[in-house]
Amino acid sequence: MSAVGSTVQGLPIVASLRRAWPGAHITWVLQPGPATLMAGCPDVDRLVLFHRRFGARAYSRFRRAVAGEAFDLVICLQPNFKGGLVTRILRAPERLGYDRRRARDLSWLATNRRIPPAPVAHVQDELFEFLDHLGVPRREEWDFHFTEEERRVSARWRERFSRPVLAVVPRSSNARRNWTLEGTARVIDVAANDLGLQAVLLGGDSEEELRDGRRLEELCSIPPRVALGGTLRELAGRLAASDLVLAPDTGPLHMAVALGTPTIGLYGYTDPRRSGPYGRFTDLTVDRSCDPGGSGGGRKPSRSTRPGRMSRIRVEDVLLKLERAIRSYLNA
Repeated sequence: MSAVGSTVQGLPIVASLRRAWPGAHITWVLQPGPATLMAGCPDVDRLVLFHRRFGARAYSRFRRAVAGEAFDLVICLQPNFKGGLVTRILRAPERLGYDRRRARDLSWLATNRRIPPAPVAHVQDELFEFLDHLGVPRREEWDFHFTEEERRVSARWRERFSRPVLAVVPRSSNARRNWTLEGTARVIDVAANDLGLQAVLLGGDSEEELRDGRRLEELCSIPPRVALGGTLRELAGRLAASDLVLAPDTGPLHMAVALGTPTIGLYGYTDPRRSGPYGRFTDLTVDRSCDPGGSGGGRKPSRSTRPGRMSRIRVEDVLLKLERAIRSYLNA
């Protein structure tokens, strides 16, 4: 019910439930955007949409959408007011959620079963705790179930470029997570002039993203190719077809990691130990969320946000990770 990144993190949960309970009927509540990304997922029998854009009316619309239905188990993976209220609307004898300390906005009141208390961890590991509580084996699978036609479209898109593709996602929907366009432009120039890469801008086609794309074209000595817009599944296909990805903490970053594309994550506002790449490509993360040195060695994951820290990322930090990505993943 949250953004694209959270939906991607839900993929192994539904995959694990499906393998453990092959006869179950699984319904997934998603917002319309993420639901398009999950279209065709064979592990889910039904998608029910929650239209957040309607504000308070979203809950009455949702109530009408599920009127008369009953479930055996509801799992509330989003511990906030929105997730709690939707959980309470759904009729079920068992409503499983987070422990009281981790359930924000009194969302624990919507549940009658809770996973045991545990320290704050990476979001993905916290979601896996639900599987552990249910006795369901974890399956670390992030399969987007591309059709053959989708694969052909992505392959044709990749054929446009003769050099290795560096997909650059310059903007998150939360501006405080974004790095500077000036820094991004300098990295693109080095990537094109010195490292033999073709930079391609990926993301949505909102007014802000299109404006940033135009600005990057002005700032770069070798302007990047612009491929903004398209559906979320088209974006996923382009991320899968790229050779490297550069992005702040945003949905496409988690999509790229899940797809297995080496990803350089830019972190300062949020803690990568909490919301960074999971399981792979952590060696490519630029972390300025902790201290001026960016090491953060031994620090526990934190939910806290740190406004202003993205500006601490230096071009040199990013280029070091980019060069490492080329050595470790492209030239391996």
